[in-house]
Amino acid sequence: MSKIKLLLDVVSDMRSLADSIQAVADAMASNEPVEAKEPTTTVKEPELKKKEITLEEVRAKLAEKSQVGLTAQVREIIQKYGGSKLSEVDPKHYADILKDAEVLGNE
Repeated sequence: MSKIKLLLDVVSDMRSLADSIQAVADAMASNEPVEAKEPTTTVKEPELKKKEITLEEVRAKLAEKSQVGLTAQVREIIQKYGGSKLSEVDPKHYADILKDAEVLGNE
């Protein structure tokens, strides 16, 4: 940028500042509240994400159930979600597999 362009930017900013100061002074002199323009930016609320369940978590839960003698039921759950072994099951089914595994042994 040229020095002249920078100086023109500074002058423009100073004029804007002067206008703002004048508005504040006028408001104080009249002692009336002035409605200020607020920036119209929208703040996105962070989306609440469910904790993703990992293969290791599912494997640990199924291993726990298998160790207490529920191996056949564990295999049935895996087959229910389209795999002959856990690594073949789509990760989107992990939450459902955990729910099914929780009820094993409680029946």
